[in-house]
Amino acid sequence: RGVYNLPESNGPALFPGSDLMNSPENQTRLSVLIIDDEAQIQRLLTVALEANGYVVSAVGEGREGIAKAAQRRYDAIILDLGLPDMNGLEVLKNLREWTQIPVIVLTVQDGETEKVESLDRGADDYVTKPFNTSELLARLRATVRRANRSEVAEPIYRFGDVEVNLASRHVLRKGEQLRLTATEYALLRLFVQHAGKVLTHQQILRQIWGPEHESQTQYLRVYILRLREKLEANPAEPVLIATEPGVGYRLVEAVAS
Repeated sequence: RGVYNLPESNGPALFPGSDLMNSPENQTRLSVLIIDDEAQIQRLLTVALEANGYVVSAVGEGREGIAKAAQRRYDAIILDLGLPDMNGLEVLKNLREWTQIPVIVLTVQDGETEKVESLDRGADDYVTKPFNTSELLARLRATVRRANRSEVAEPIYRFGDVEVNLASRHVLRKGEQLRLTATEYALLRLFVQHAGKVLTHQQILRQIWGPEHESQTQYLRVYILRLREKLEANPAEPVLIATEPGVGYRLVEAVAS
C-alpha cells in the first residue's frame, strides 16, 4: 500500500468506519472544506470523504479557503500548512478570529514545532504527512463528535473504567470514588472536556497554572504521573492518558451520557 493509497474495501465503495447509514436519505450529510494546494491530496481526500457520505469543497490557496469558510457553514476544515499564498498557521489564526469550526491540520512528518504551534493557535487535531486515509477519517469523525458534544451541558463522561461527573465533581474508578486534589481535578476536567484531542504542554500549563508557568513542563509531568497513578490500571504503561512525544498529552475518547 502506498503512503496515500485509499483503504481497501469489499463491495460498495465505503471506507472503514464509514459514516454512511443504511439509508442515505435519512442522513444529513456533513460538509468538509479542504484547503490544500496539492492536486493529488485534494483528489485523494475528496474521493475518500465523498465515499463516506461527506459533501466536499476543495481549494488550493489560503485566502480562497478563508473566503469559502465565510460563505457557508462547514462541519470541519482540513488545512494544509504549506500553502502557496500564505502560511497555513495564518489561515488558522484568521479563522479563529471569527469561527470555532473544527480544523484538522495536515503537517509534515516529525514537524513537532508545527504540531505544537497549530494546536496552540486553535487546531482541533493534526495528521502528519504522509498519512493513512483511514486514520484521517477516524480523526475527522472524532473531531466532529467533540464539536457536537459541546451542545450538551455537563454530561457524565466514561472512559476505560473511569466515570467523571462534571456537575457533581465526582470521579469514580470501578465504582469507587477517587480522591483528587483541586489541581488534579482541574487537570482531569480539562482533559475530559477535550477528550480525544491533543493538548500541548503550553496549553495545559496556561489553562491550569497561568501563562507565567508555560515553560514548567517538568511540573506538569509530576501531575500527569499522579493522575495516571489514580486512573490507570498500570501507570507505567498508560492507556487512558497518552503521551504525544514532544507535543503534549491526549485523553482517550470519552463517552458522554
